[in-house]
Amino acid sequence: MAGRSCLPQPLPQAGPIVPVSSVPCPKTKTCSDHGALGNKYVRLNVGGVLYYSTVQVLTRQETLLRSMFSGKVEVFADKEGWILIDRCGKHFGLILNYLRDGSLTLPKSKQSIKELLAEAKYYHIQGLVDLCQHELQDNKQKEKALCVIPVITSHKEEERLIQGCTRPVVKLLYNRGNNKYSYTSNSDDNLLKNIELFEKLSLSYNGRVLFIKDVIGDEICCWSFYGQGRKFAEVCCTSIVYATEKKQTKVDFPDARIFEETLNALLYEKLPVPDHSLLEATRRHAHCCSPSEDDEAVELRERVRRIHVKRYSTYDDRQLGH
Repeated sequence: MAGRSCLPQPLPQAGPIVPVSSVPCPKTKTCSDHGALGNKYVRLNVGGVLYYSTVQVLTRQETLLRSMFSGKVEVFADKEGWILIDRCGKHFGLILNYLRDGSLTLPKSKQSIKELLAEAKYYHIQGLVDLCQHELQDNKQKEKALCVIPVITSHKEEERLIQGCTRPVVKLLYNRGNNKYSYTSNSDDNLLKNIELFEKLSLSYNGRVLFIKDVIGDEICCWSFYGQGRKFAEVCCTSIVYATEKKQTKVDFPDARIFEETLNALLYEKLPVPDHSLLEATRRHAHCCSPSEDDEAVELRERVRRIHVKRYSTYDDRQLGH
């Protein structure tokens, strides 16, 4: 076992470095007498960090350490008998633990695992190399699966996120508190379905599309789709219906249309420069009044394809029943 911690300790008194075969080890046994010394402790100075171990442990696996302590590779020691290994000693204790037990609990830090991997490669400890590489690969997959969804708290923040993102953007506005009128019976269920679909899409296309949530807009449930910093489509799921005595807020779940626009958003993935023809291709004319030619030209440049459930304004003041 390691006789000291991995923290740097004072080095033994400096002295001439000589081949280990001419330096007596503890118990007056020479390091060349490996058969008799197998169960005896040897002293190791690994980059200034001091350890004790046995030749039996150091030669247990087919590694560089076996070559060093079986006479195949010449090693050196100082006059105090500390065998010198010119490597960082920070993780050598873990190296010894792996050689003793054949298994190891790896450090939690990714950087520490990378450092241990470098040492395992140097000492040719293939089992530990495989263990470190497998852990790093698992960590990479976990990081890739991590999906962080920003929540918009201001219009400036939204603009900064969308304009600064090189990926396409899908935004879901859901604002249950923005309900001036009562809900229909299934509107809560449909709102929940929209939110669940948003979560599923964000996991499916994590890393390819930026998904953001908005809780400060005027609508109750509305999807917006952006490519290269410009909105190209919108799916509004909110409408107002008129009952015999009161207005009611209706939330729909047009999942097919939402999927369609999400796939359209993927067309903007990894494009280096704005593609105006693509922006134009993913838009359609809004069916409203007939504009003049000049107005139509402006509308062609600025239009956003909006898919709305047929609805009236939230602030419609018509008489009920009309």
